Amino acid sequence: MTKTTSSKDTHTLKIERTLAAPRSAVWRCWTEAELLKQWYCPKPWTVPEADFDVRPGGRMNCVMQGPEGERVEEAGCWLEIVPEQRLVFTEGYTEGFIPQPKHFMTGFVELSDAGQGATRMVWGARHATEEDKNKHLEMGFEQGWNTAVDQLEELAKRIAGGNHRE
Repeated sequence: MTKTTSSKDTHTLKIERTLAAPRSAVWRCWTEAELLKQWYCPKPWTVPEADFDVRPGGRMNCVMQGPEGERVEEAGCWLEIVPEQRLVFTEGYTEGFIPQPKHFMTGFVELSDAGQGATRMVWGARHATEEDKNKHLEMGFEQGWNTAVDQLEELAKRIAGGNHRE
């Protein structure tokens, strides 16, 4: 199930999905840099570099690379971590809560059990302005993030060793 919504505050986008993988595996895909590199960008884009220190104020850095050699470098930090339940991160700050001159969004992930080894995931982005939110939509938010979630689900199922029900 995919549900994409804009919140009433006009600045937030989110998708809600139920994944056929246990929450512990989905959590690992979000918090282990080597796993995130395998799913975070819709193919043919890749994440050749990721470096995490998973704690509030810790770094969440990654590089996304396109098929023509385009590179998008994101240096950010984790704002909130509730193990296997909630992550909040941003590129508005770098490691140690150092403010950045430009800020596009603050991301959040909420995980909960969905029964029979499945996970309900809400993945969203809060933007400073409605203009930034609309820019994110124009960049392909819905299709791109849903494709990434499909890739995350497949990886989480693999690392869980098939101990799930579809």
